[in-house]
Amino acid sequence: MTTAKTDRMGRNGAKRPAPPSAAQRTASILGDGPRLSPLEIDGPSQGLQSILIRMAEVNTALDSREKAIVTQYLEGDGASDSDGDAAKSGRLSEIVLTMLRHPDLFAAQTDIGIQLLARGTLSPRDRELAVLRIGWLCQAPYEWGEHVMVAKKVGIDVVEIDRITRGSEEPGWSDHDRAILRATEELHDDAMISDETWQTLAATLDDRQLIELPILVGQYQTVAYYQNTLRLRLHNGNIGLEAR
Repeated sequence: MTTAKTDRMGRNGAKRPAPPSAAQRTASILGDGPRLSPLEIDGPSQGLQSILIRMAEVNTALDSREKAIVTQYLEGDGASDSDGDAAKSGRLSEIVLTMLRHPDLFAAQTDIGIQLLARGTLSPRDRELAVLRIGWLCQAPYEWGEHVMVAKKVGIDVVEIDRITRGSEEPGWSDHDRAILRATEELHDDAMISDETWQTLAATLDDRQLIELPILVGQYQTVAYYQNTLRLRLHNGNIGLEAR
């Protein structure tokens, strides 16, 4: 069984190539703009309502800056902008308007996120350590930038956020934090948590948390996949991979 060491060492101890700069990676991901254009919404729809209900729960769990906008739209006040359409004026995030192209799938995928964020058993700190680590390993600008803001709200400071970019072998982590980060690296590299890392985790996490951790990492790797692939643009204060 192999273990991930740092961003510089990959599977079987092979040296990883030097990653591109944050600006280069962001330019590569965003390209010439979204591959699928966000839908323009002329009025309420069942698909939009279903997604907004879910997004409201996610935003509440994360204390997101977007929650007031979603709540306003759900309560029927979304068309209060001068042009009469909150969605067209950018009041609703591009991720919502893009994923409305496949609302049933997005709703189902968001339900997993709600379970992990609103009803999860991992502590907010453990959750955000794992989410940030997988977001960095996937070099996902949207995911990384959003969760830097979330992580700060749960007490992860700028020094720790920067240290997450260098991985579990960086000095300064507690044994528990190091194991959370190492487990994320191992799942990314080997689709498996090693016995050594598992034993460290099992000393502090209960059975439900041990089950939840790999599902959390998988969920946010999936999120990185579709955000990167669809080239969803950064919005509303998200500065992507440069965020600390």
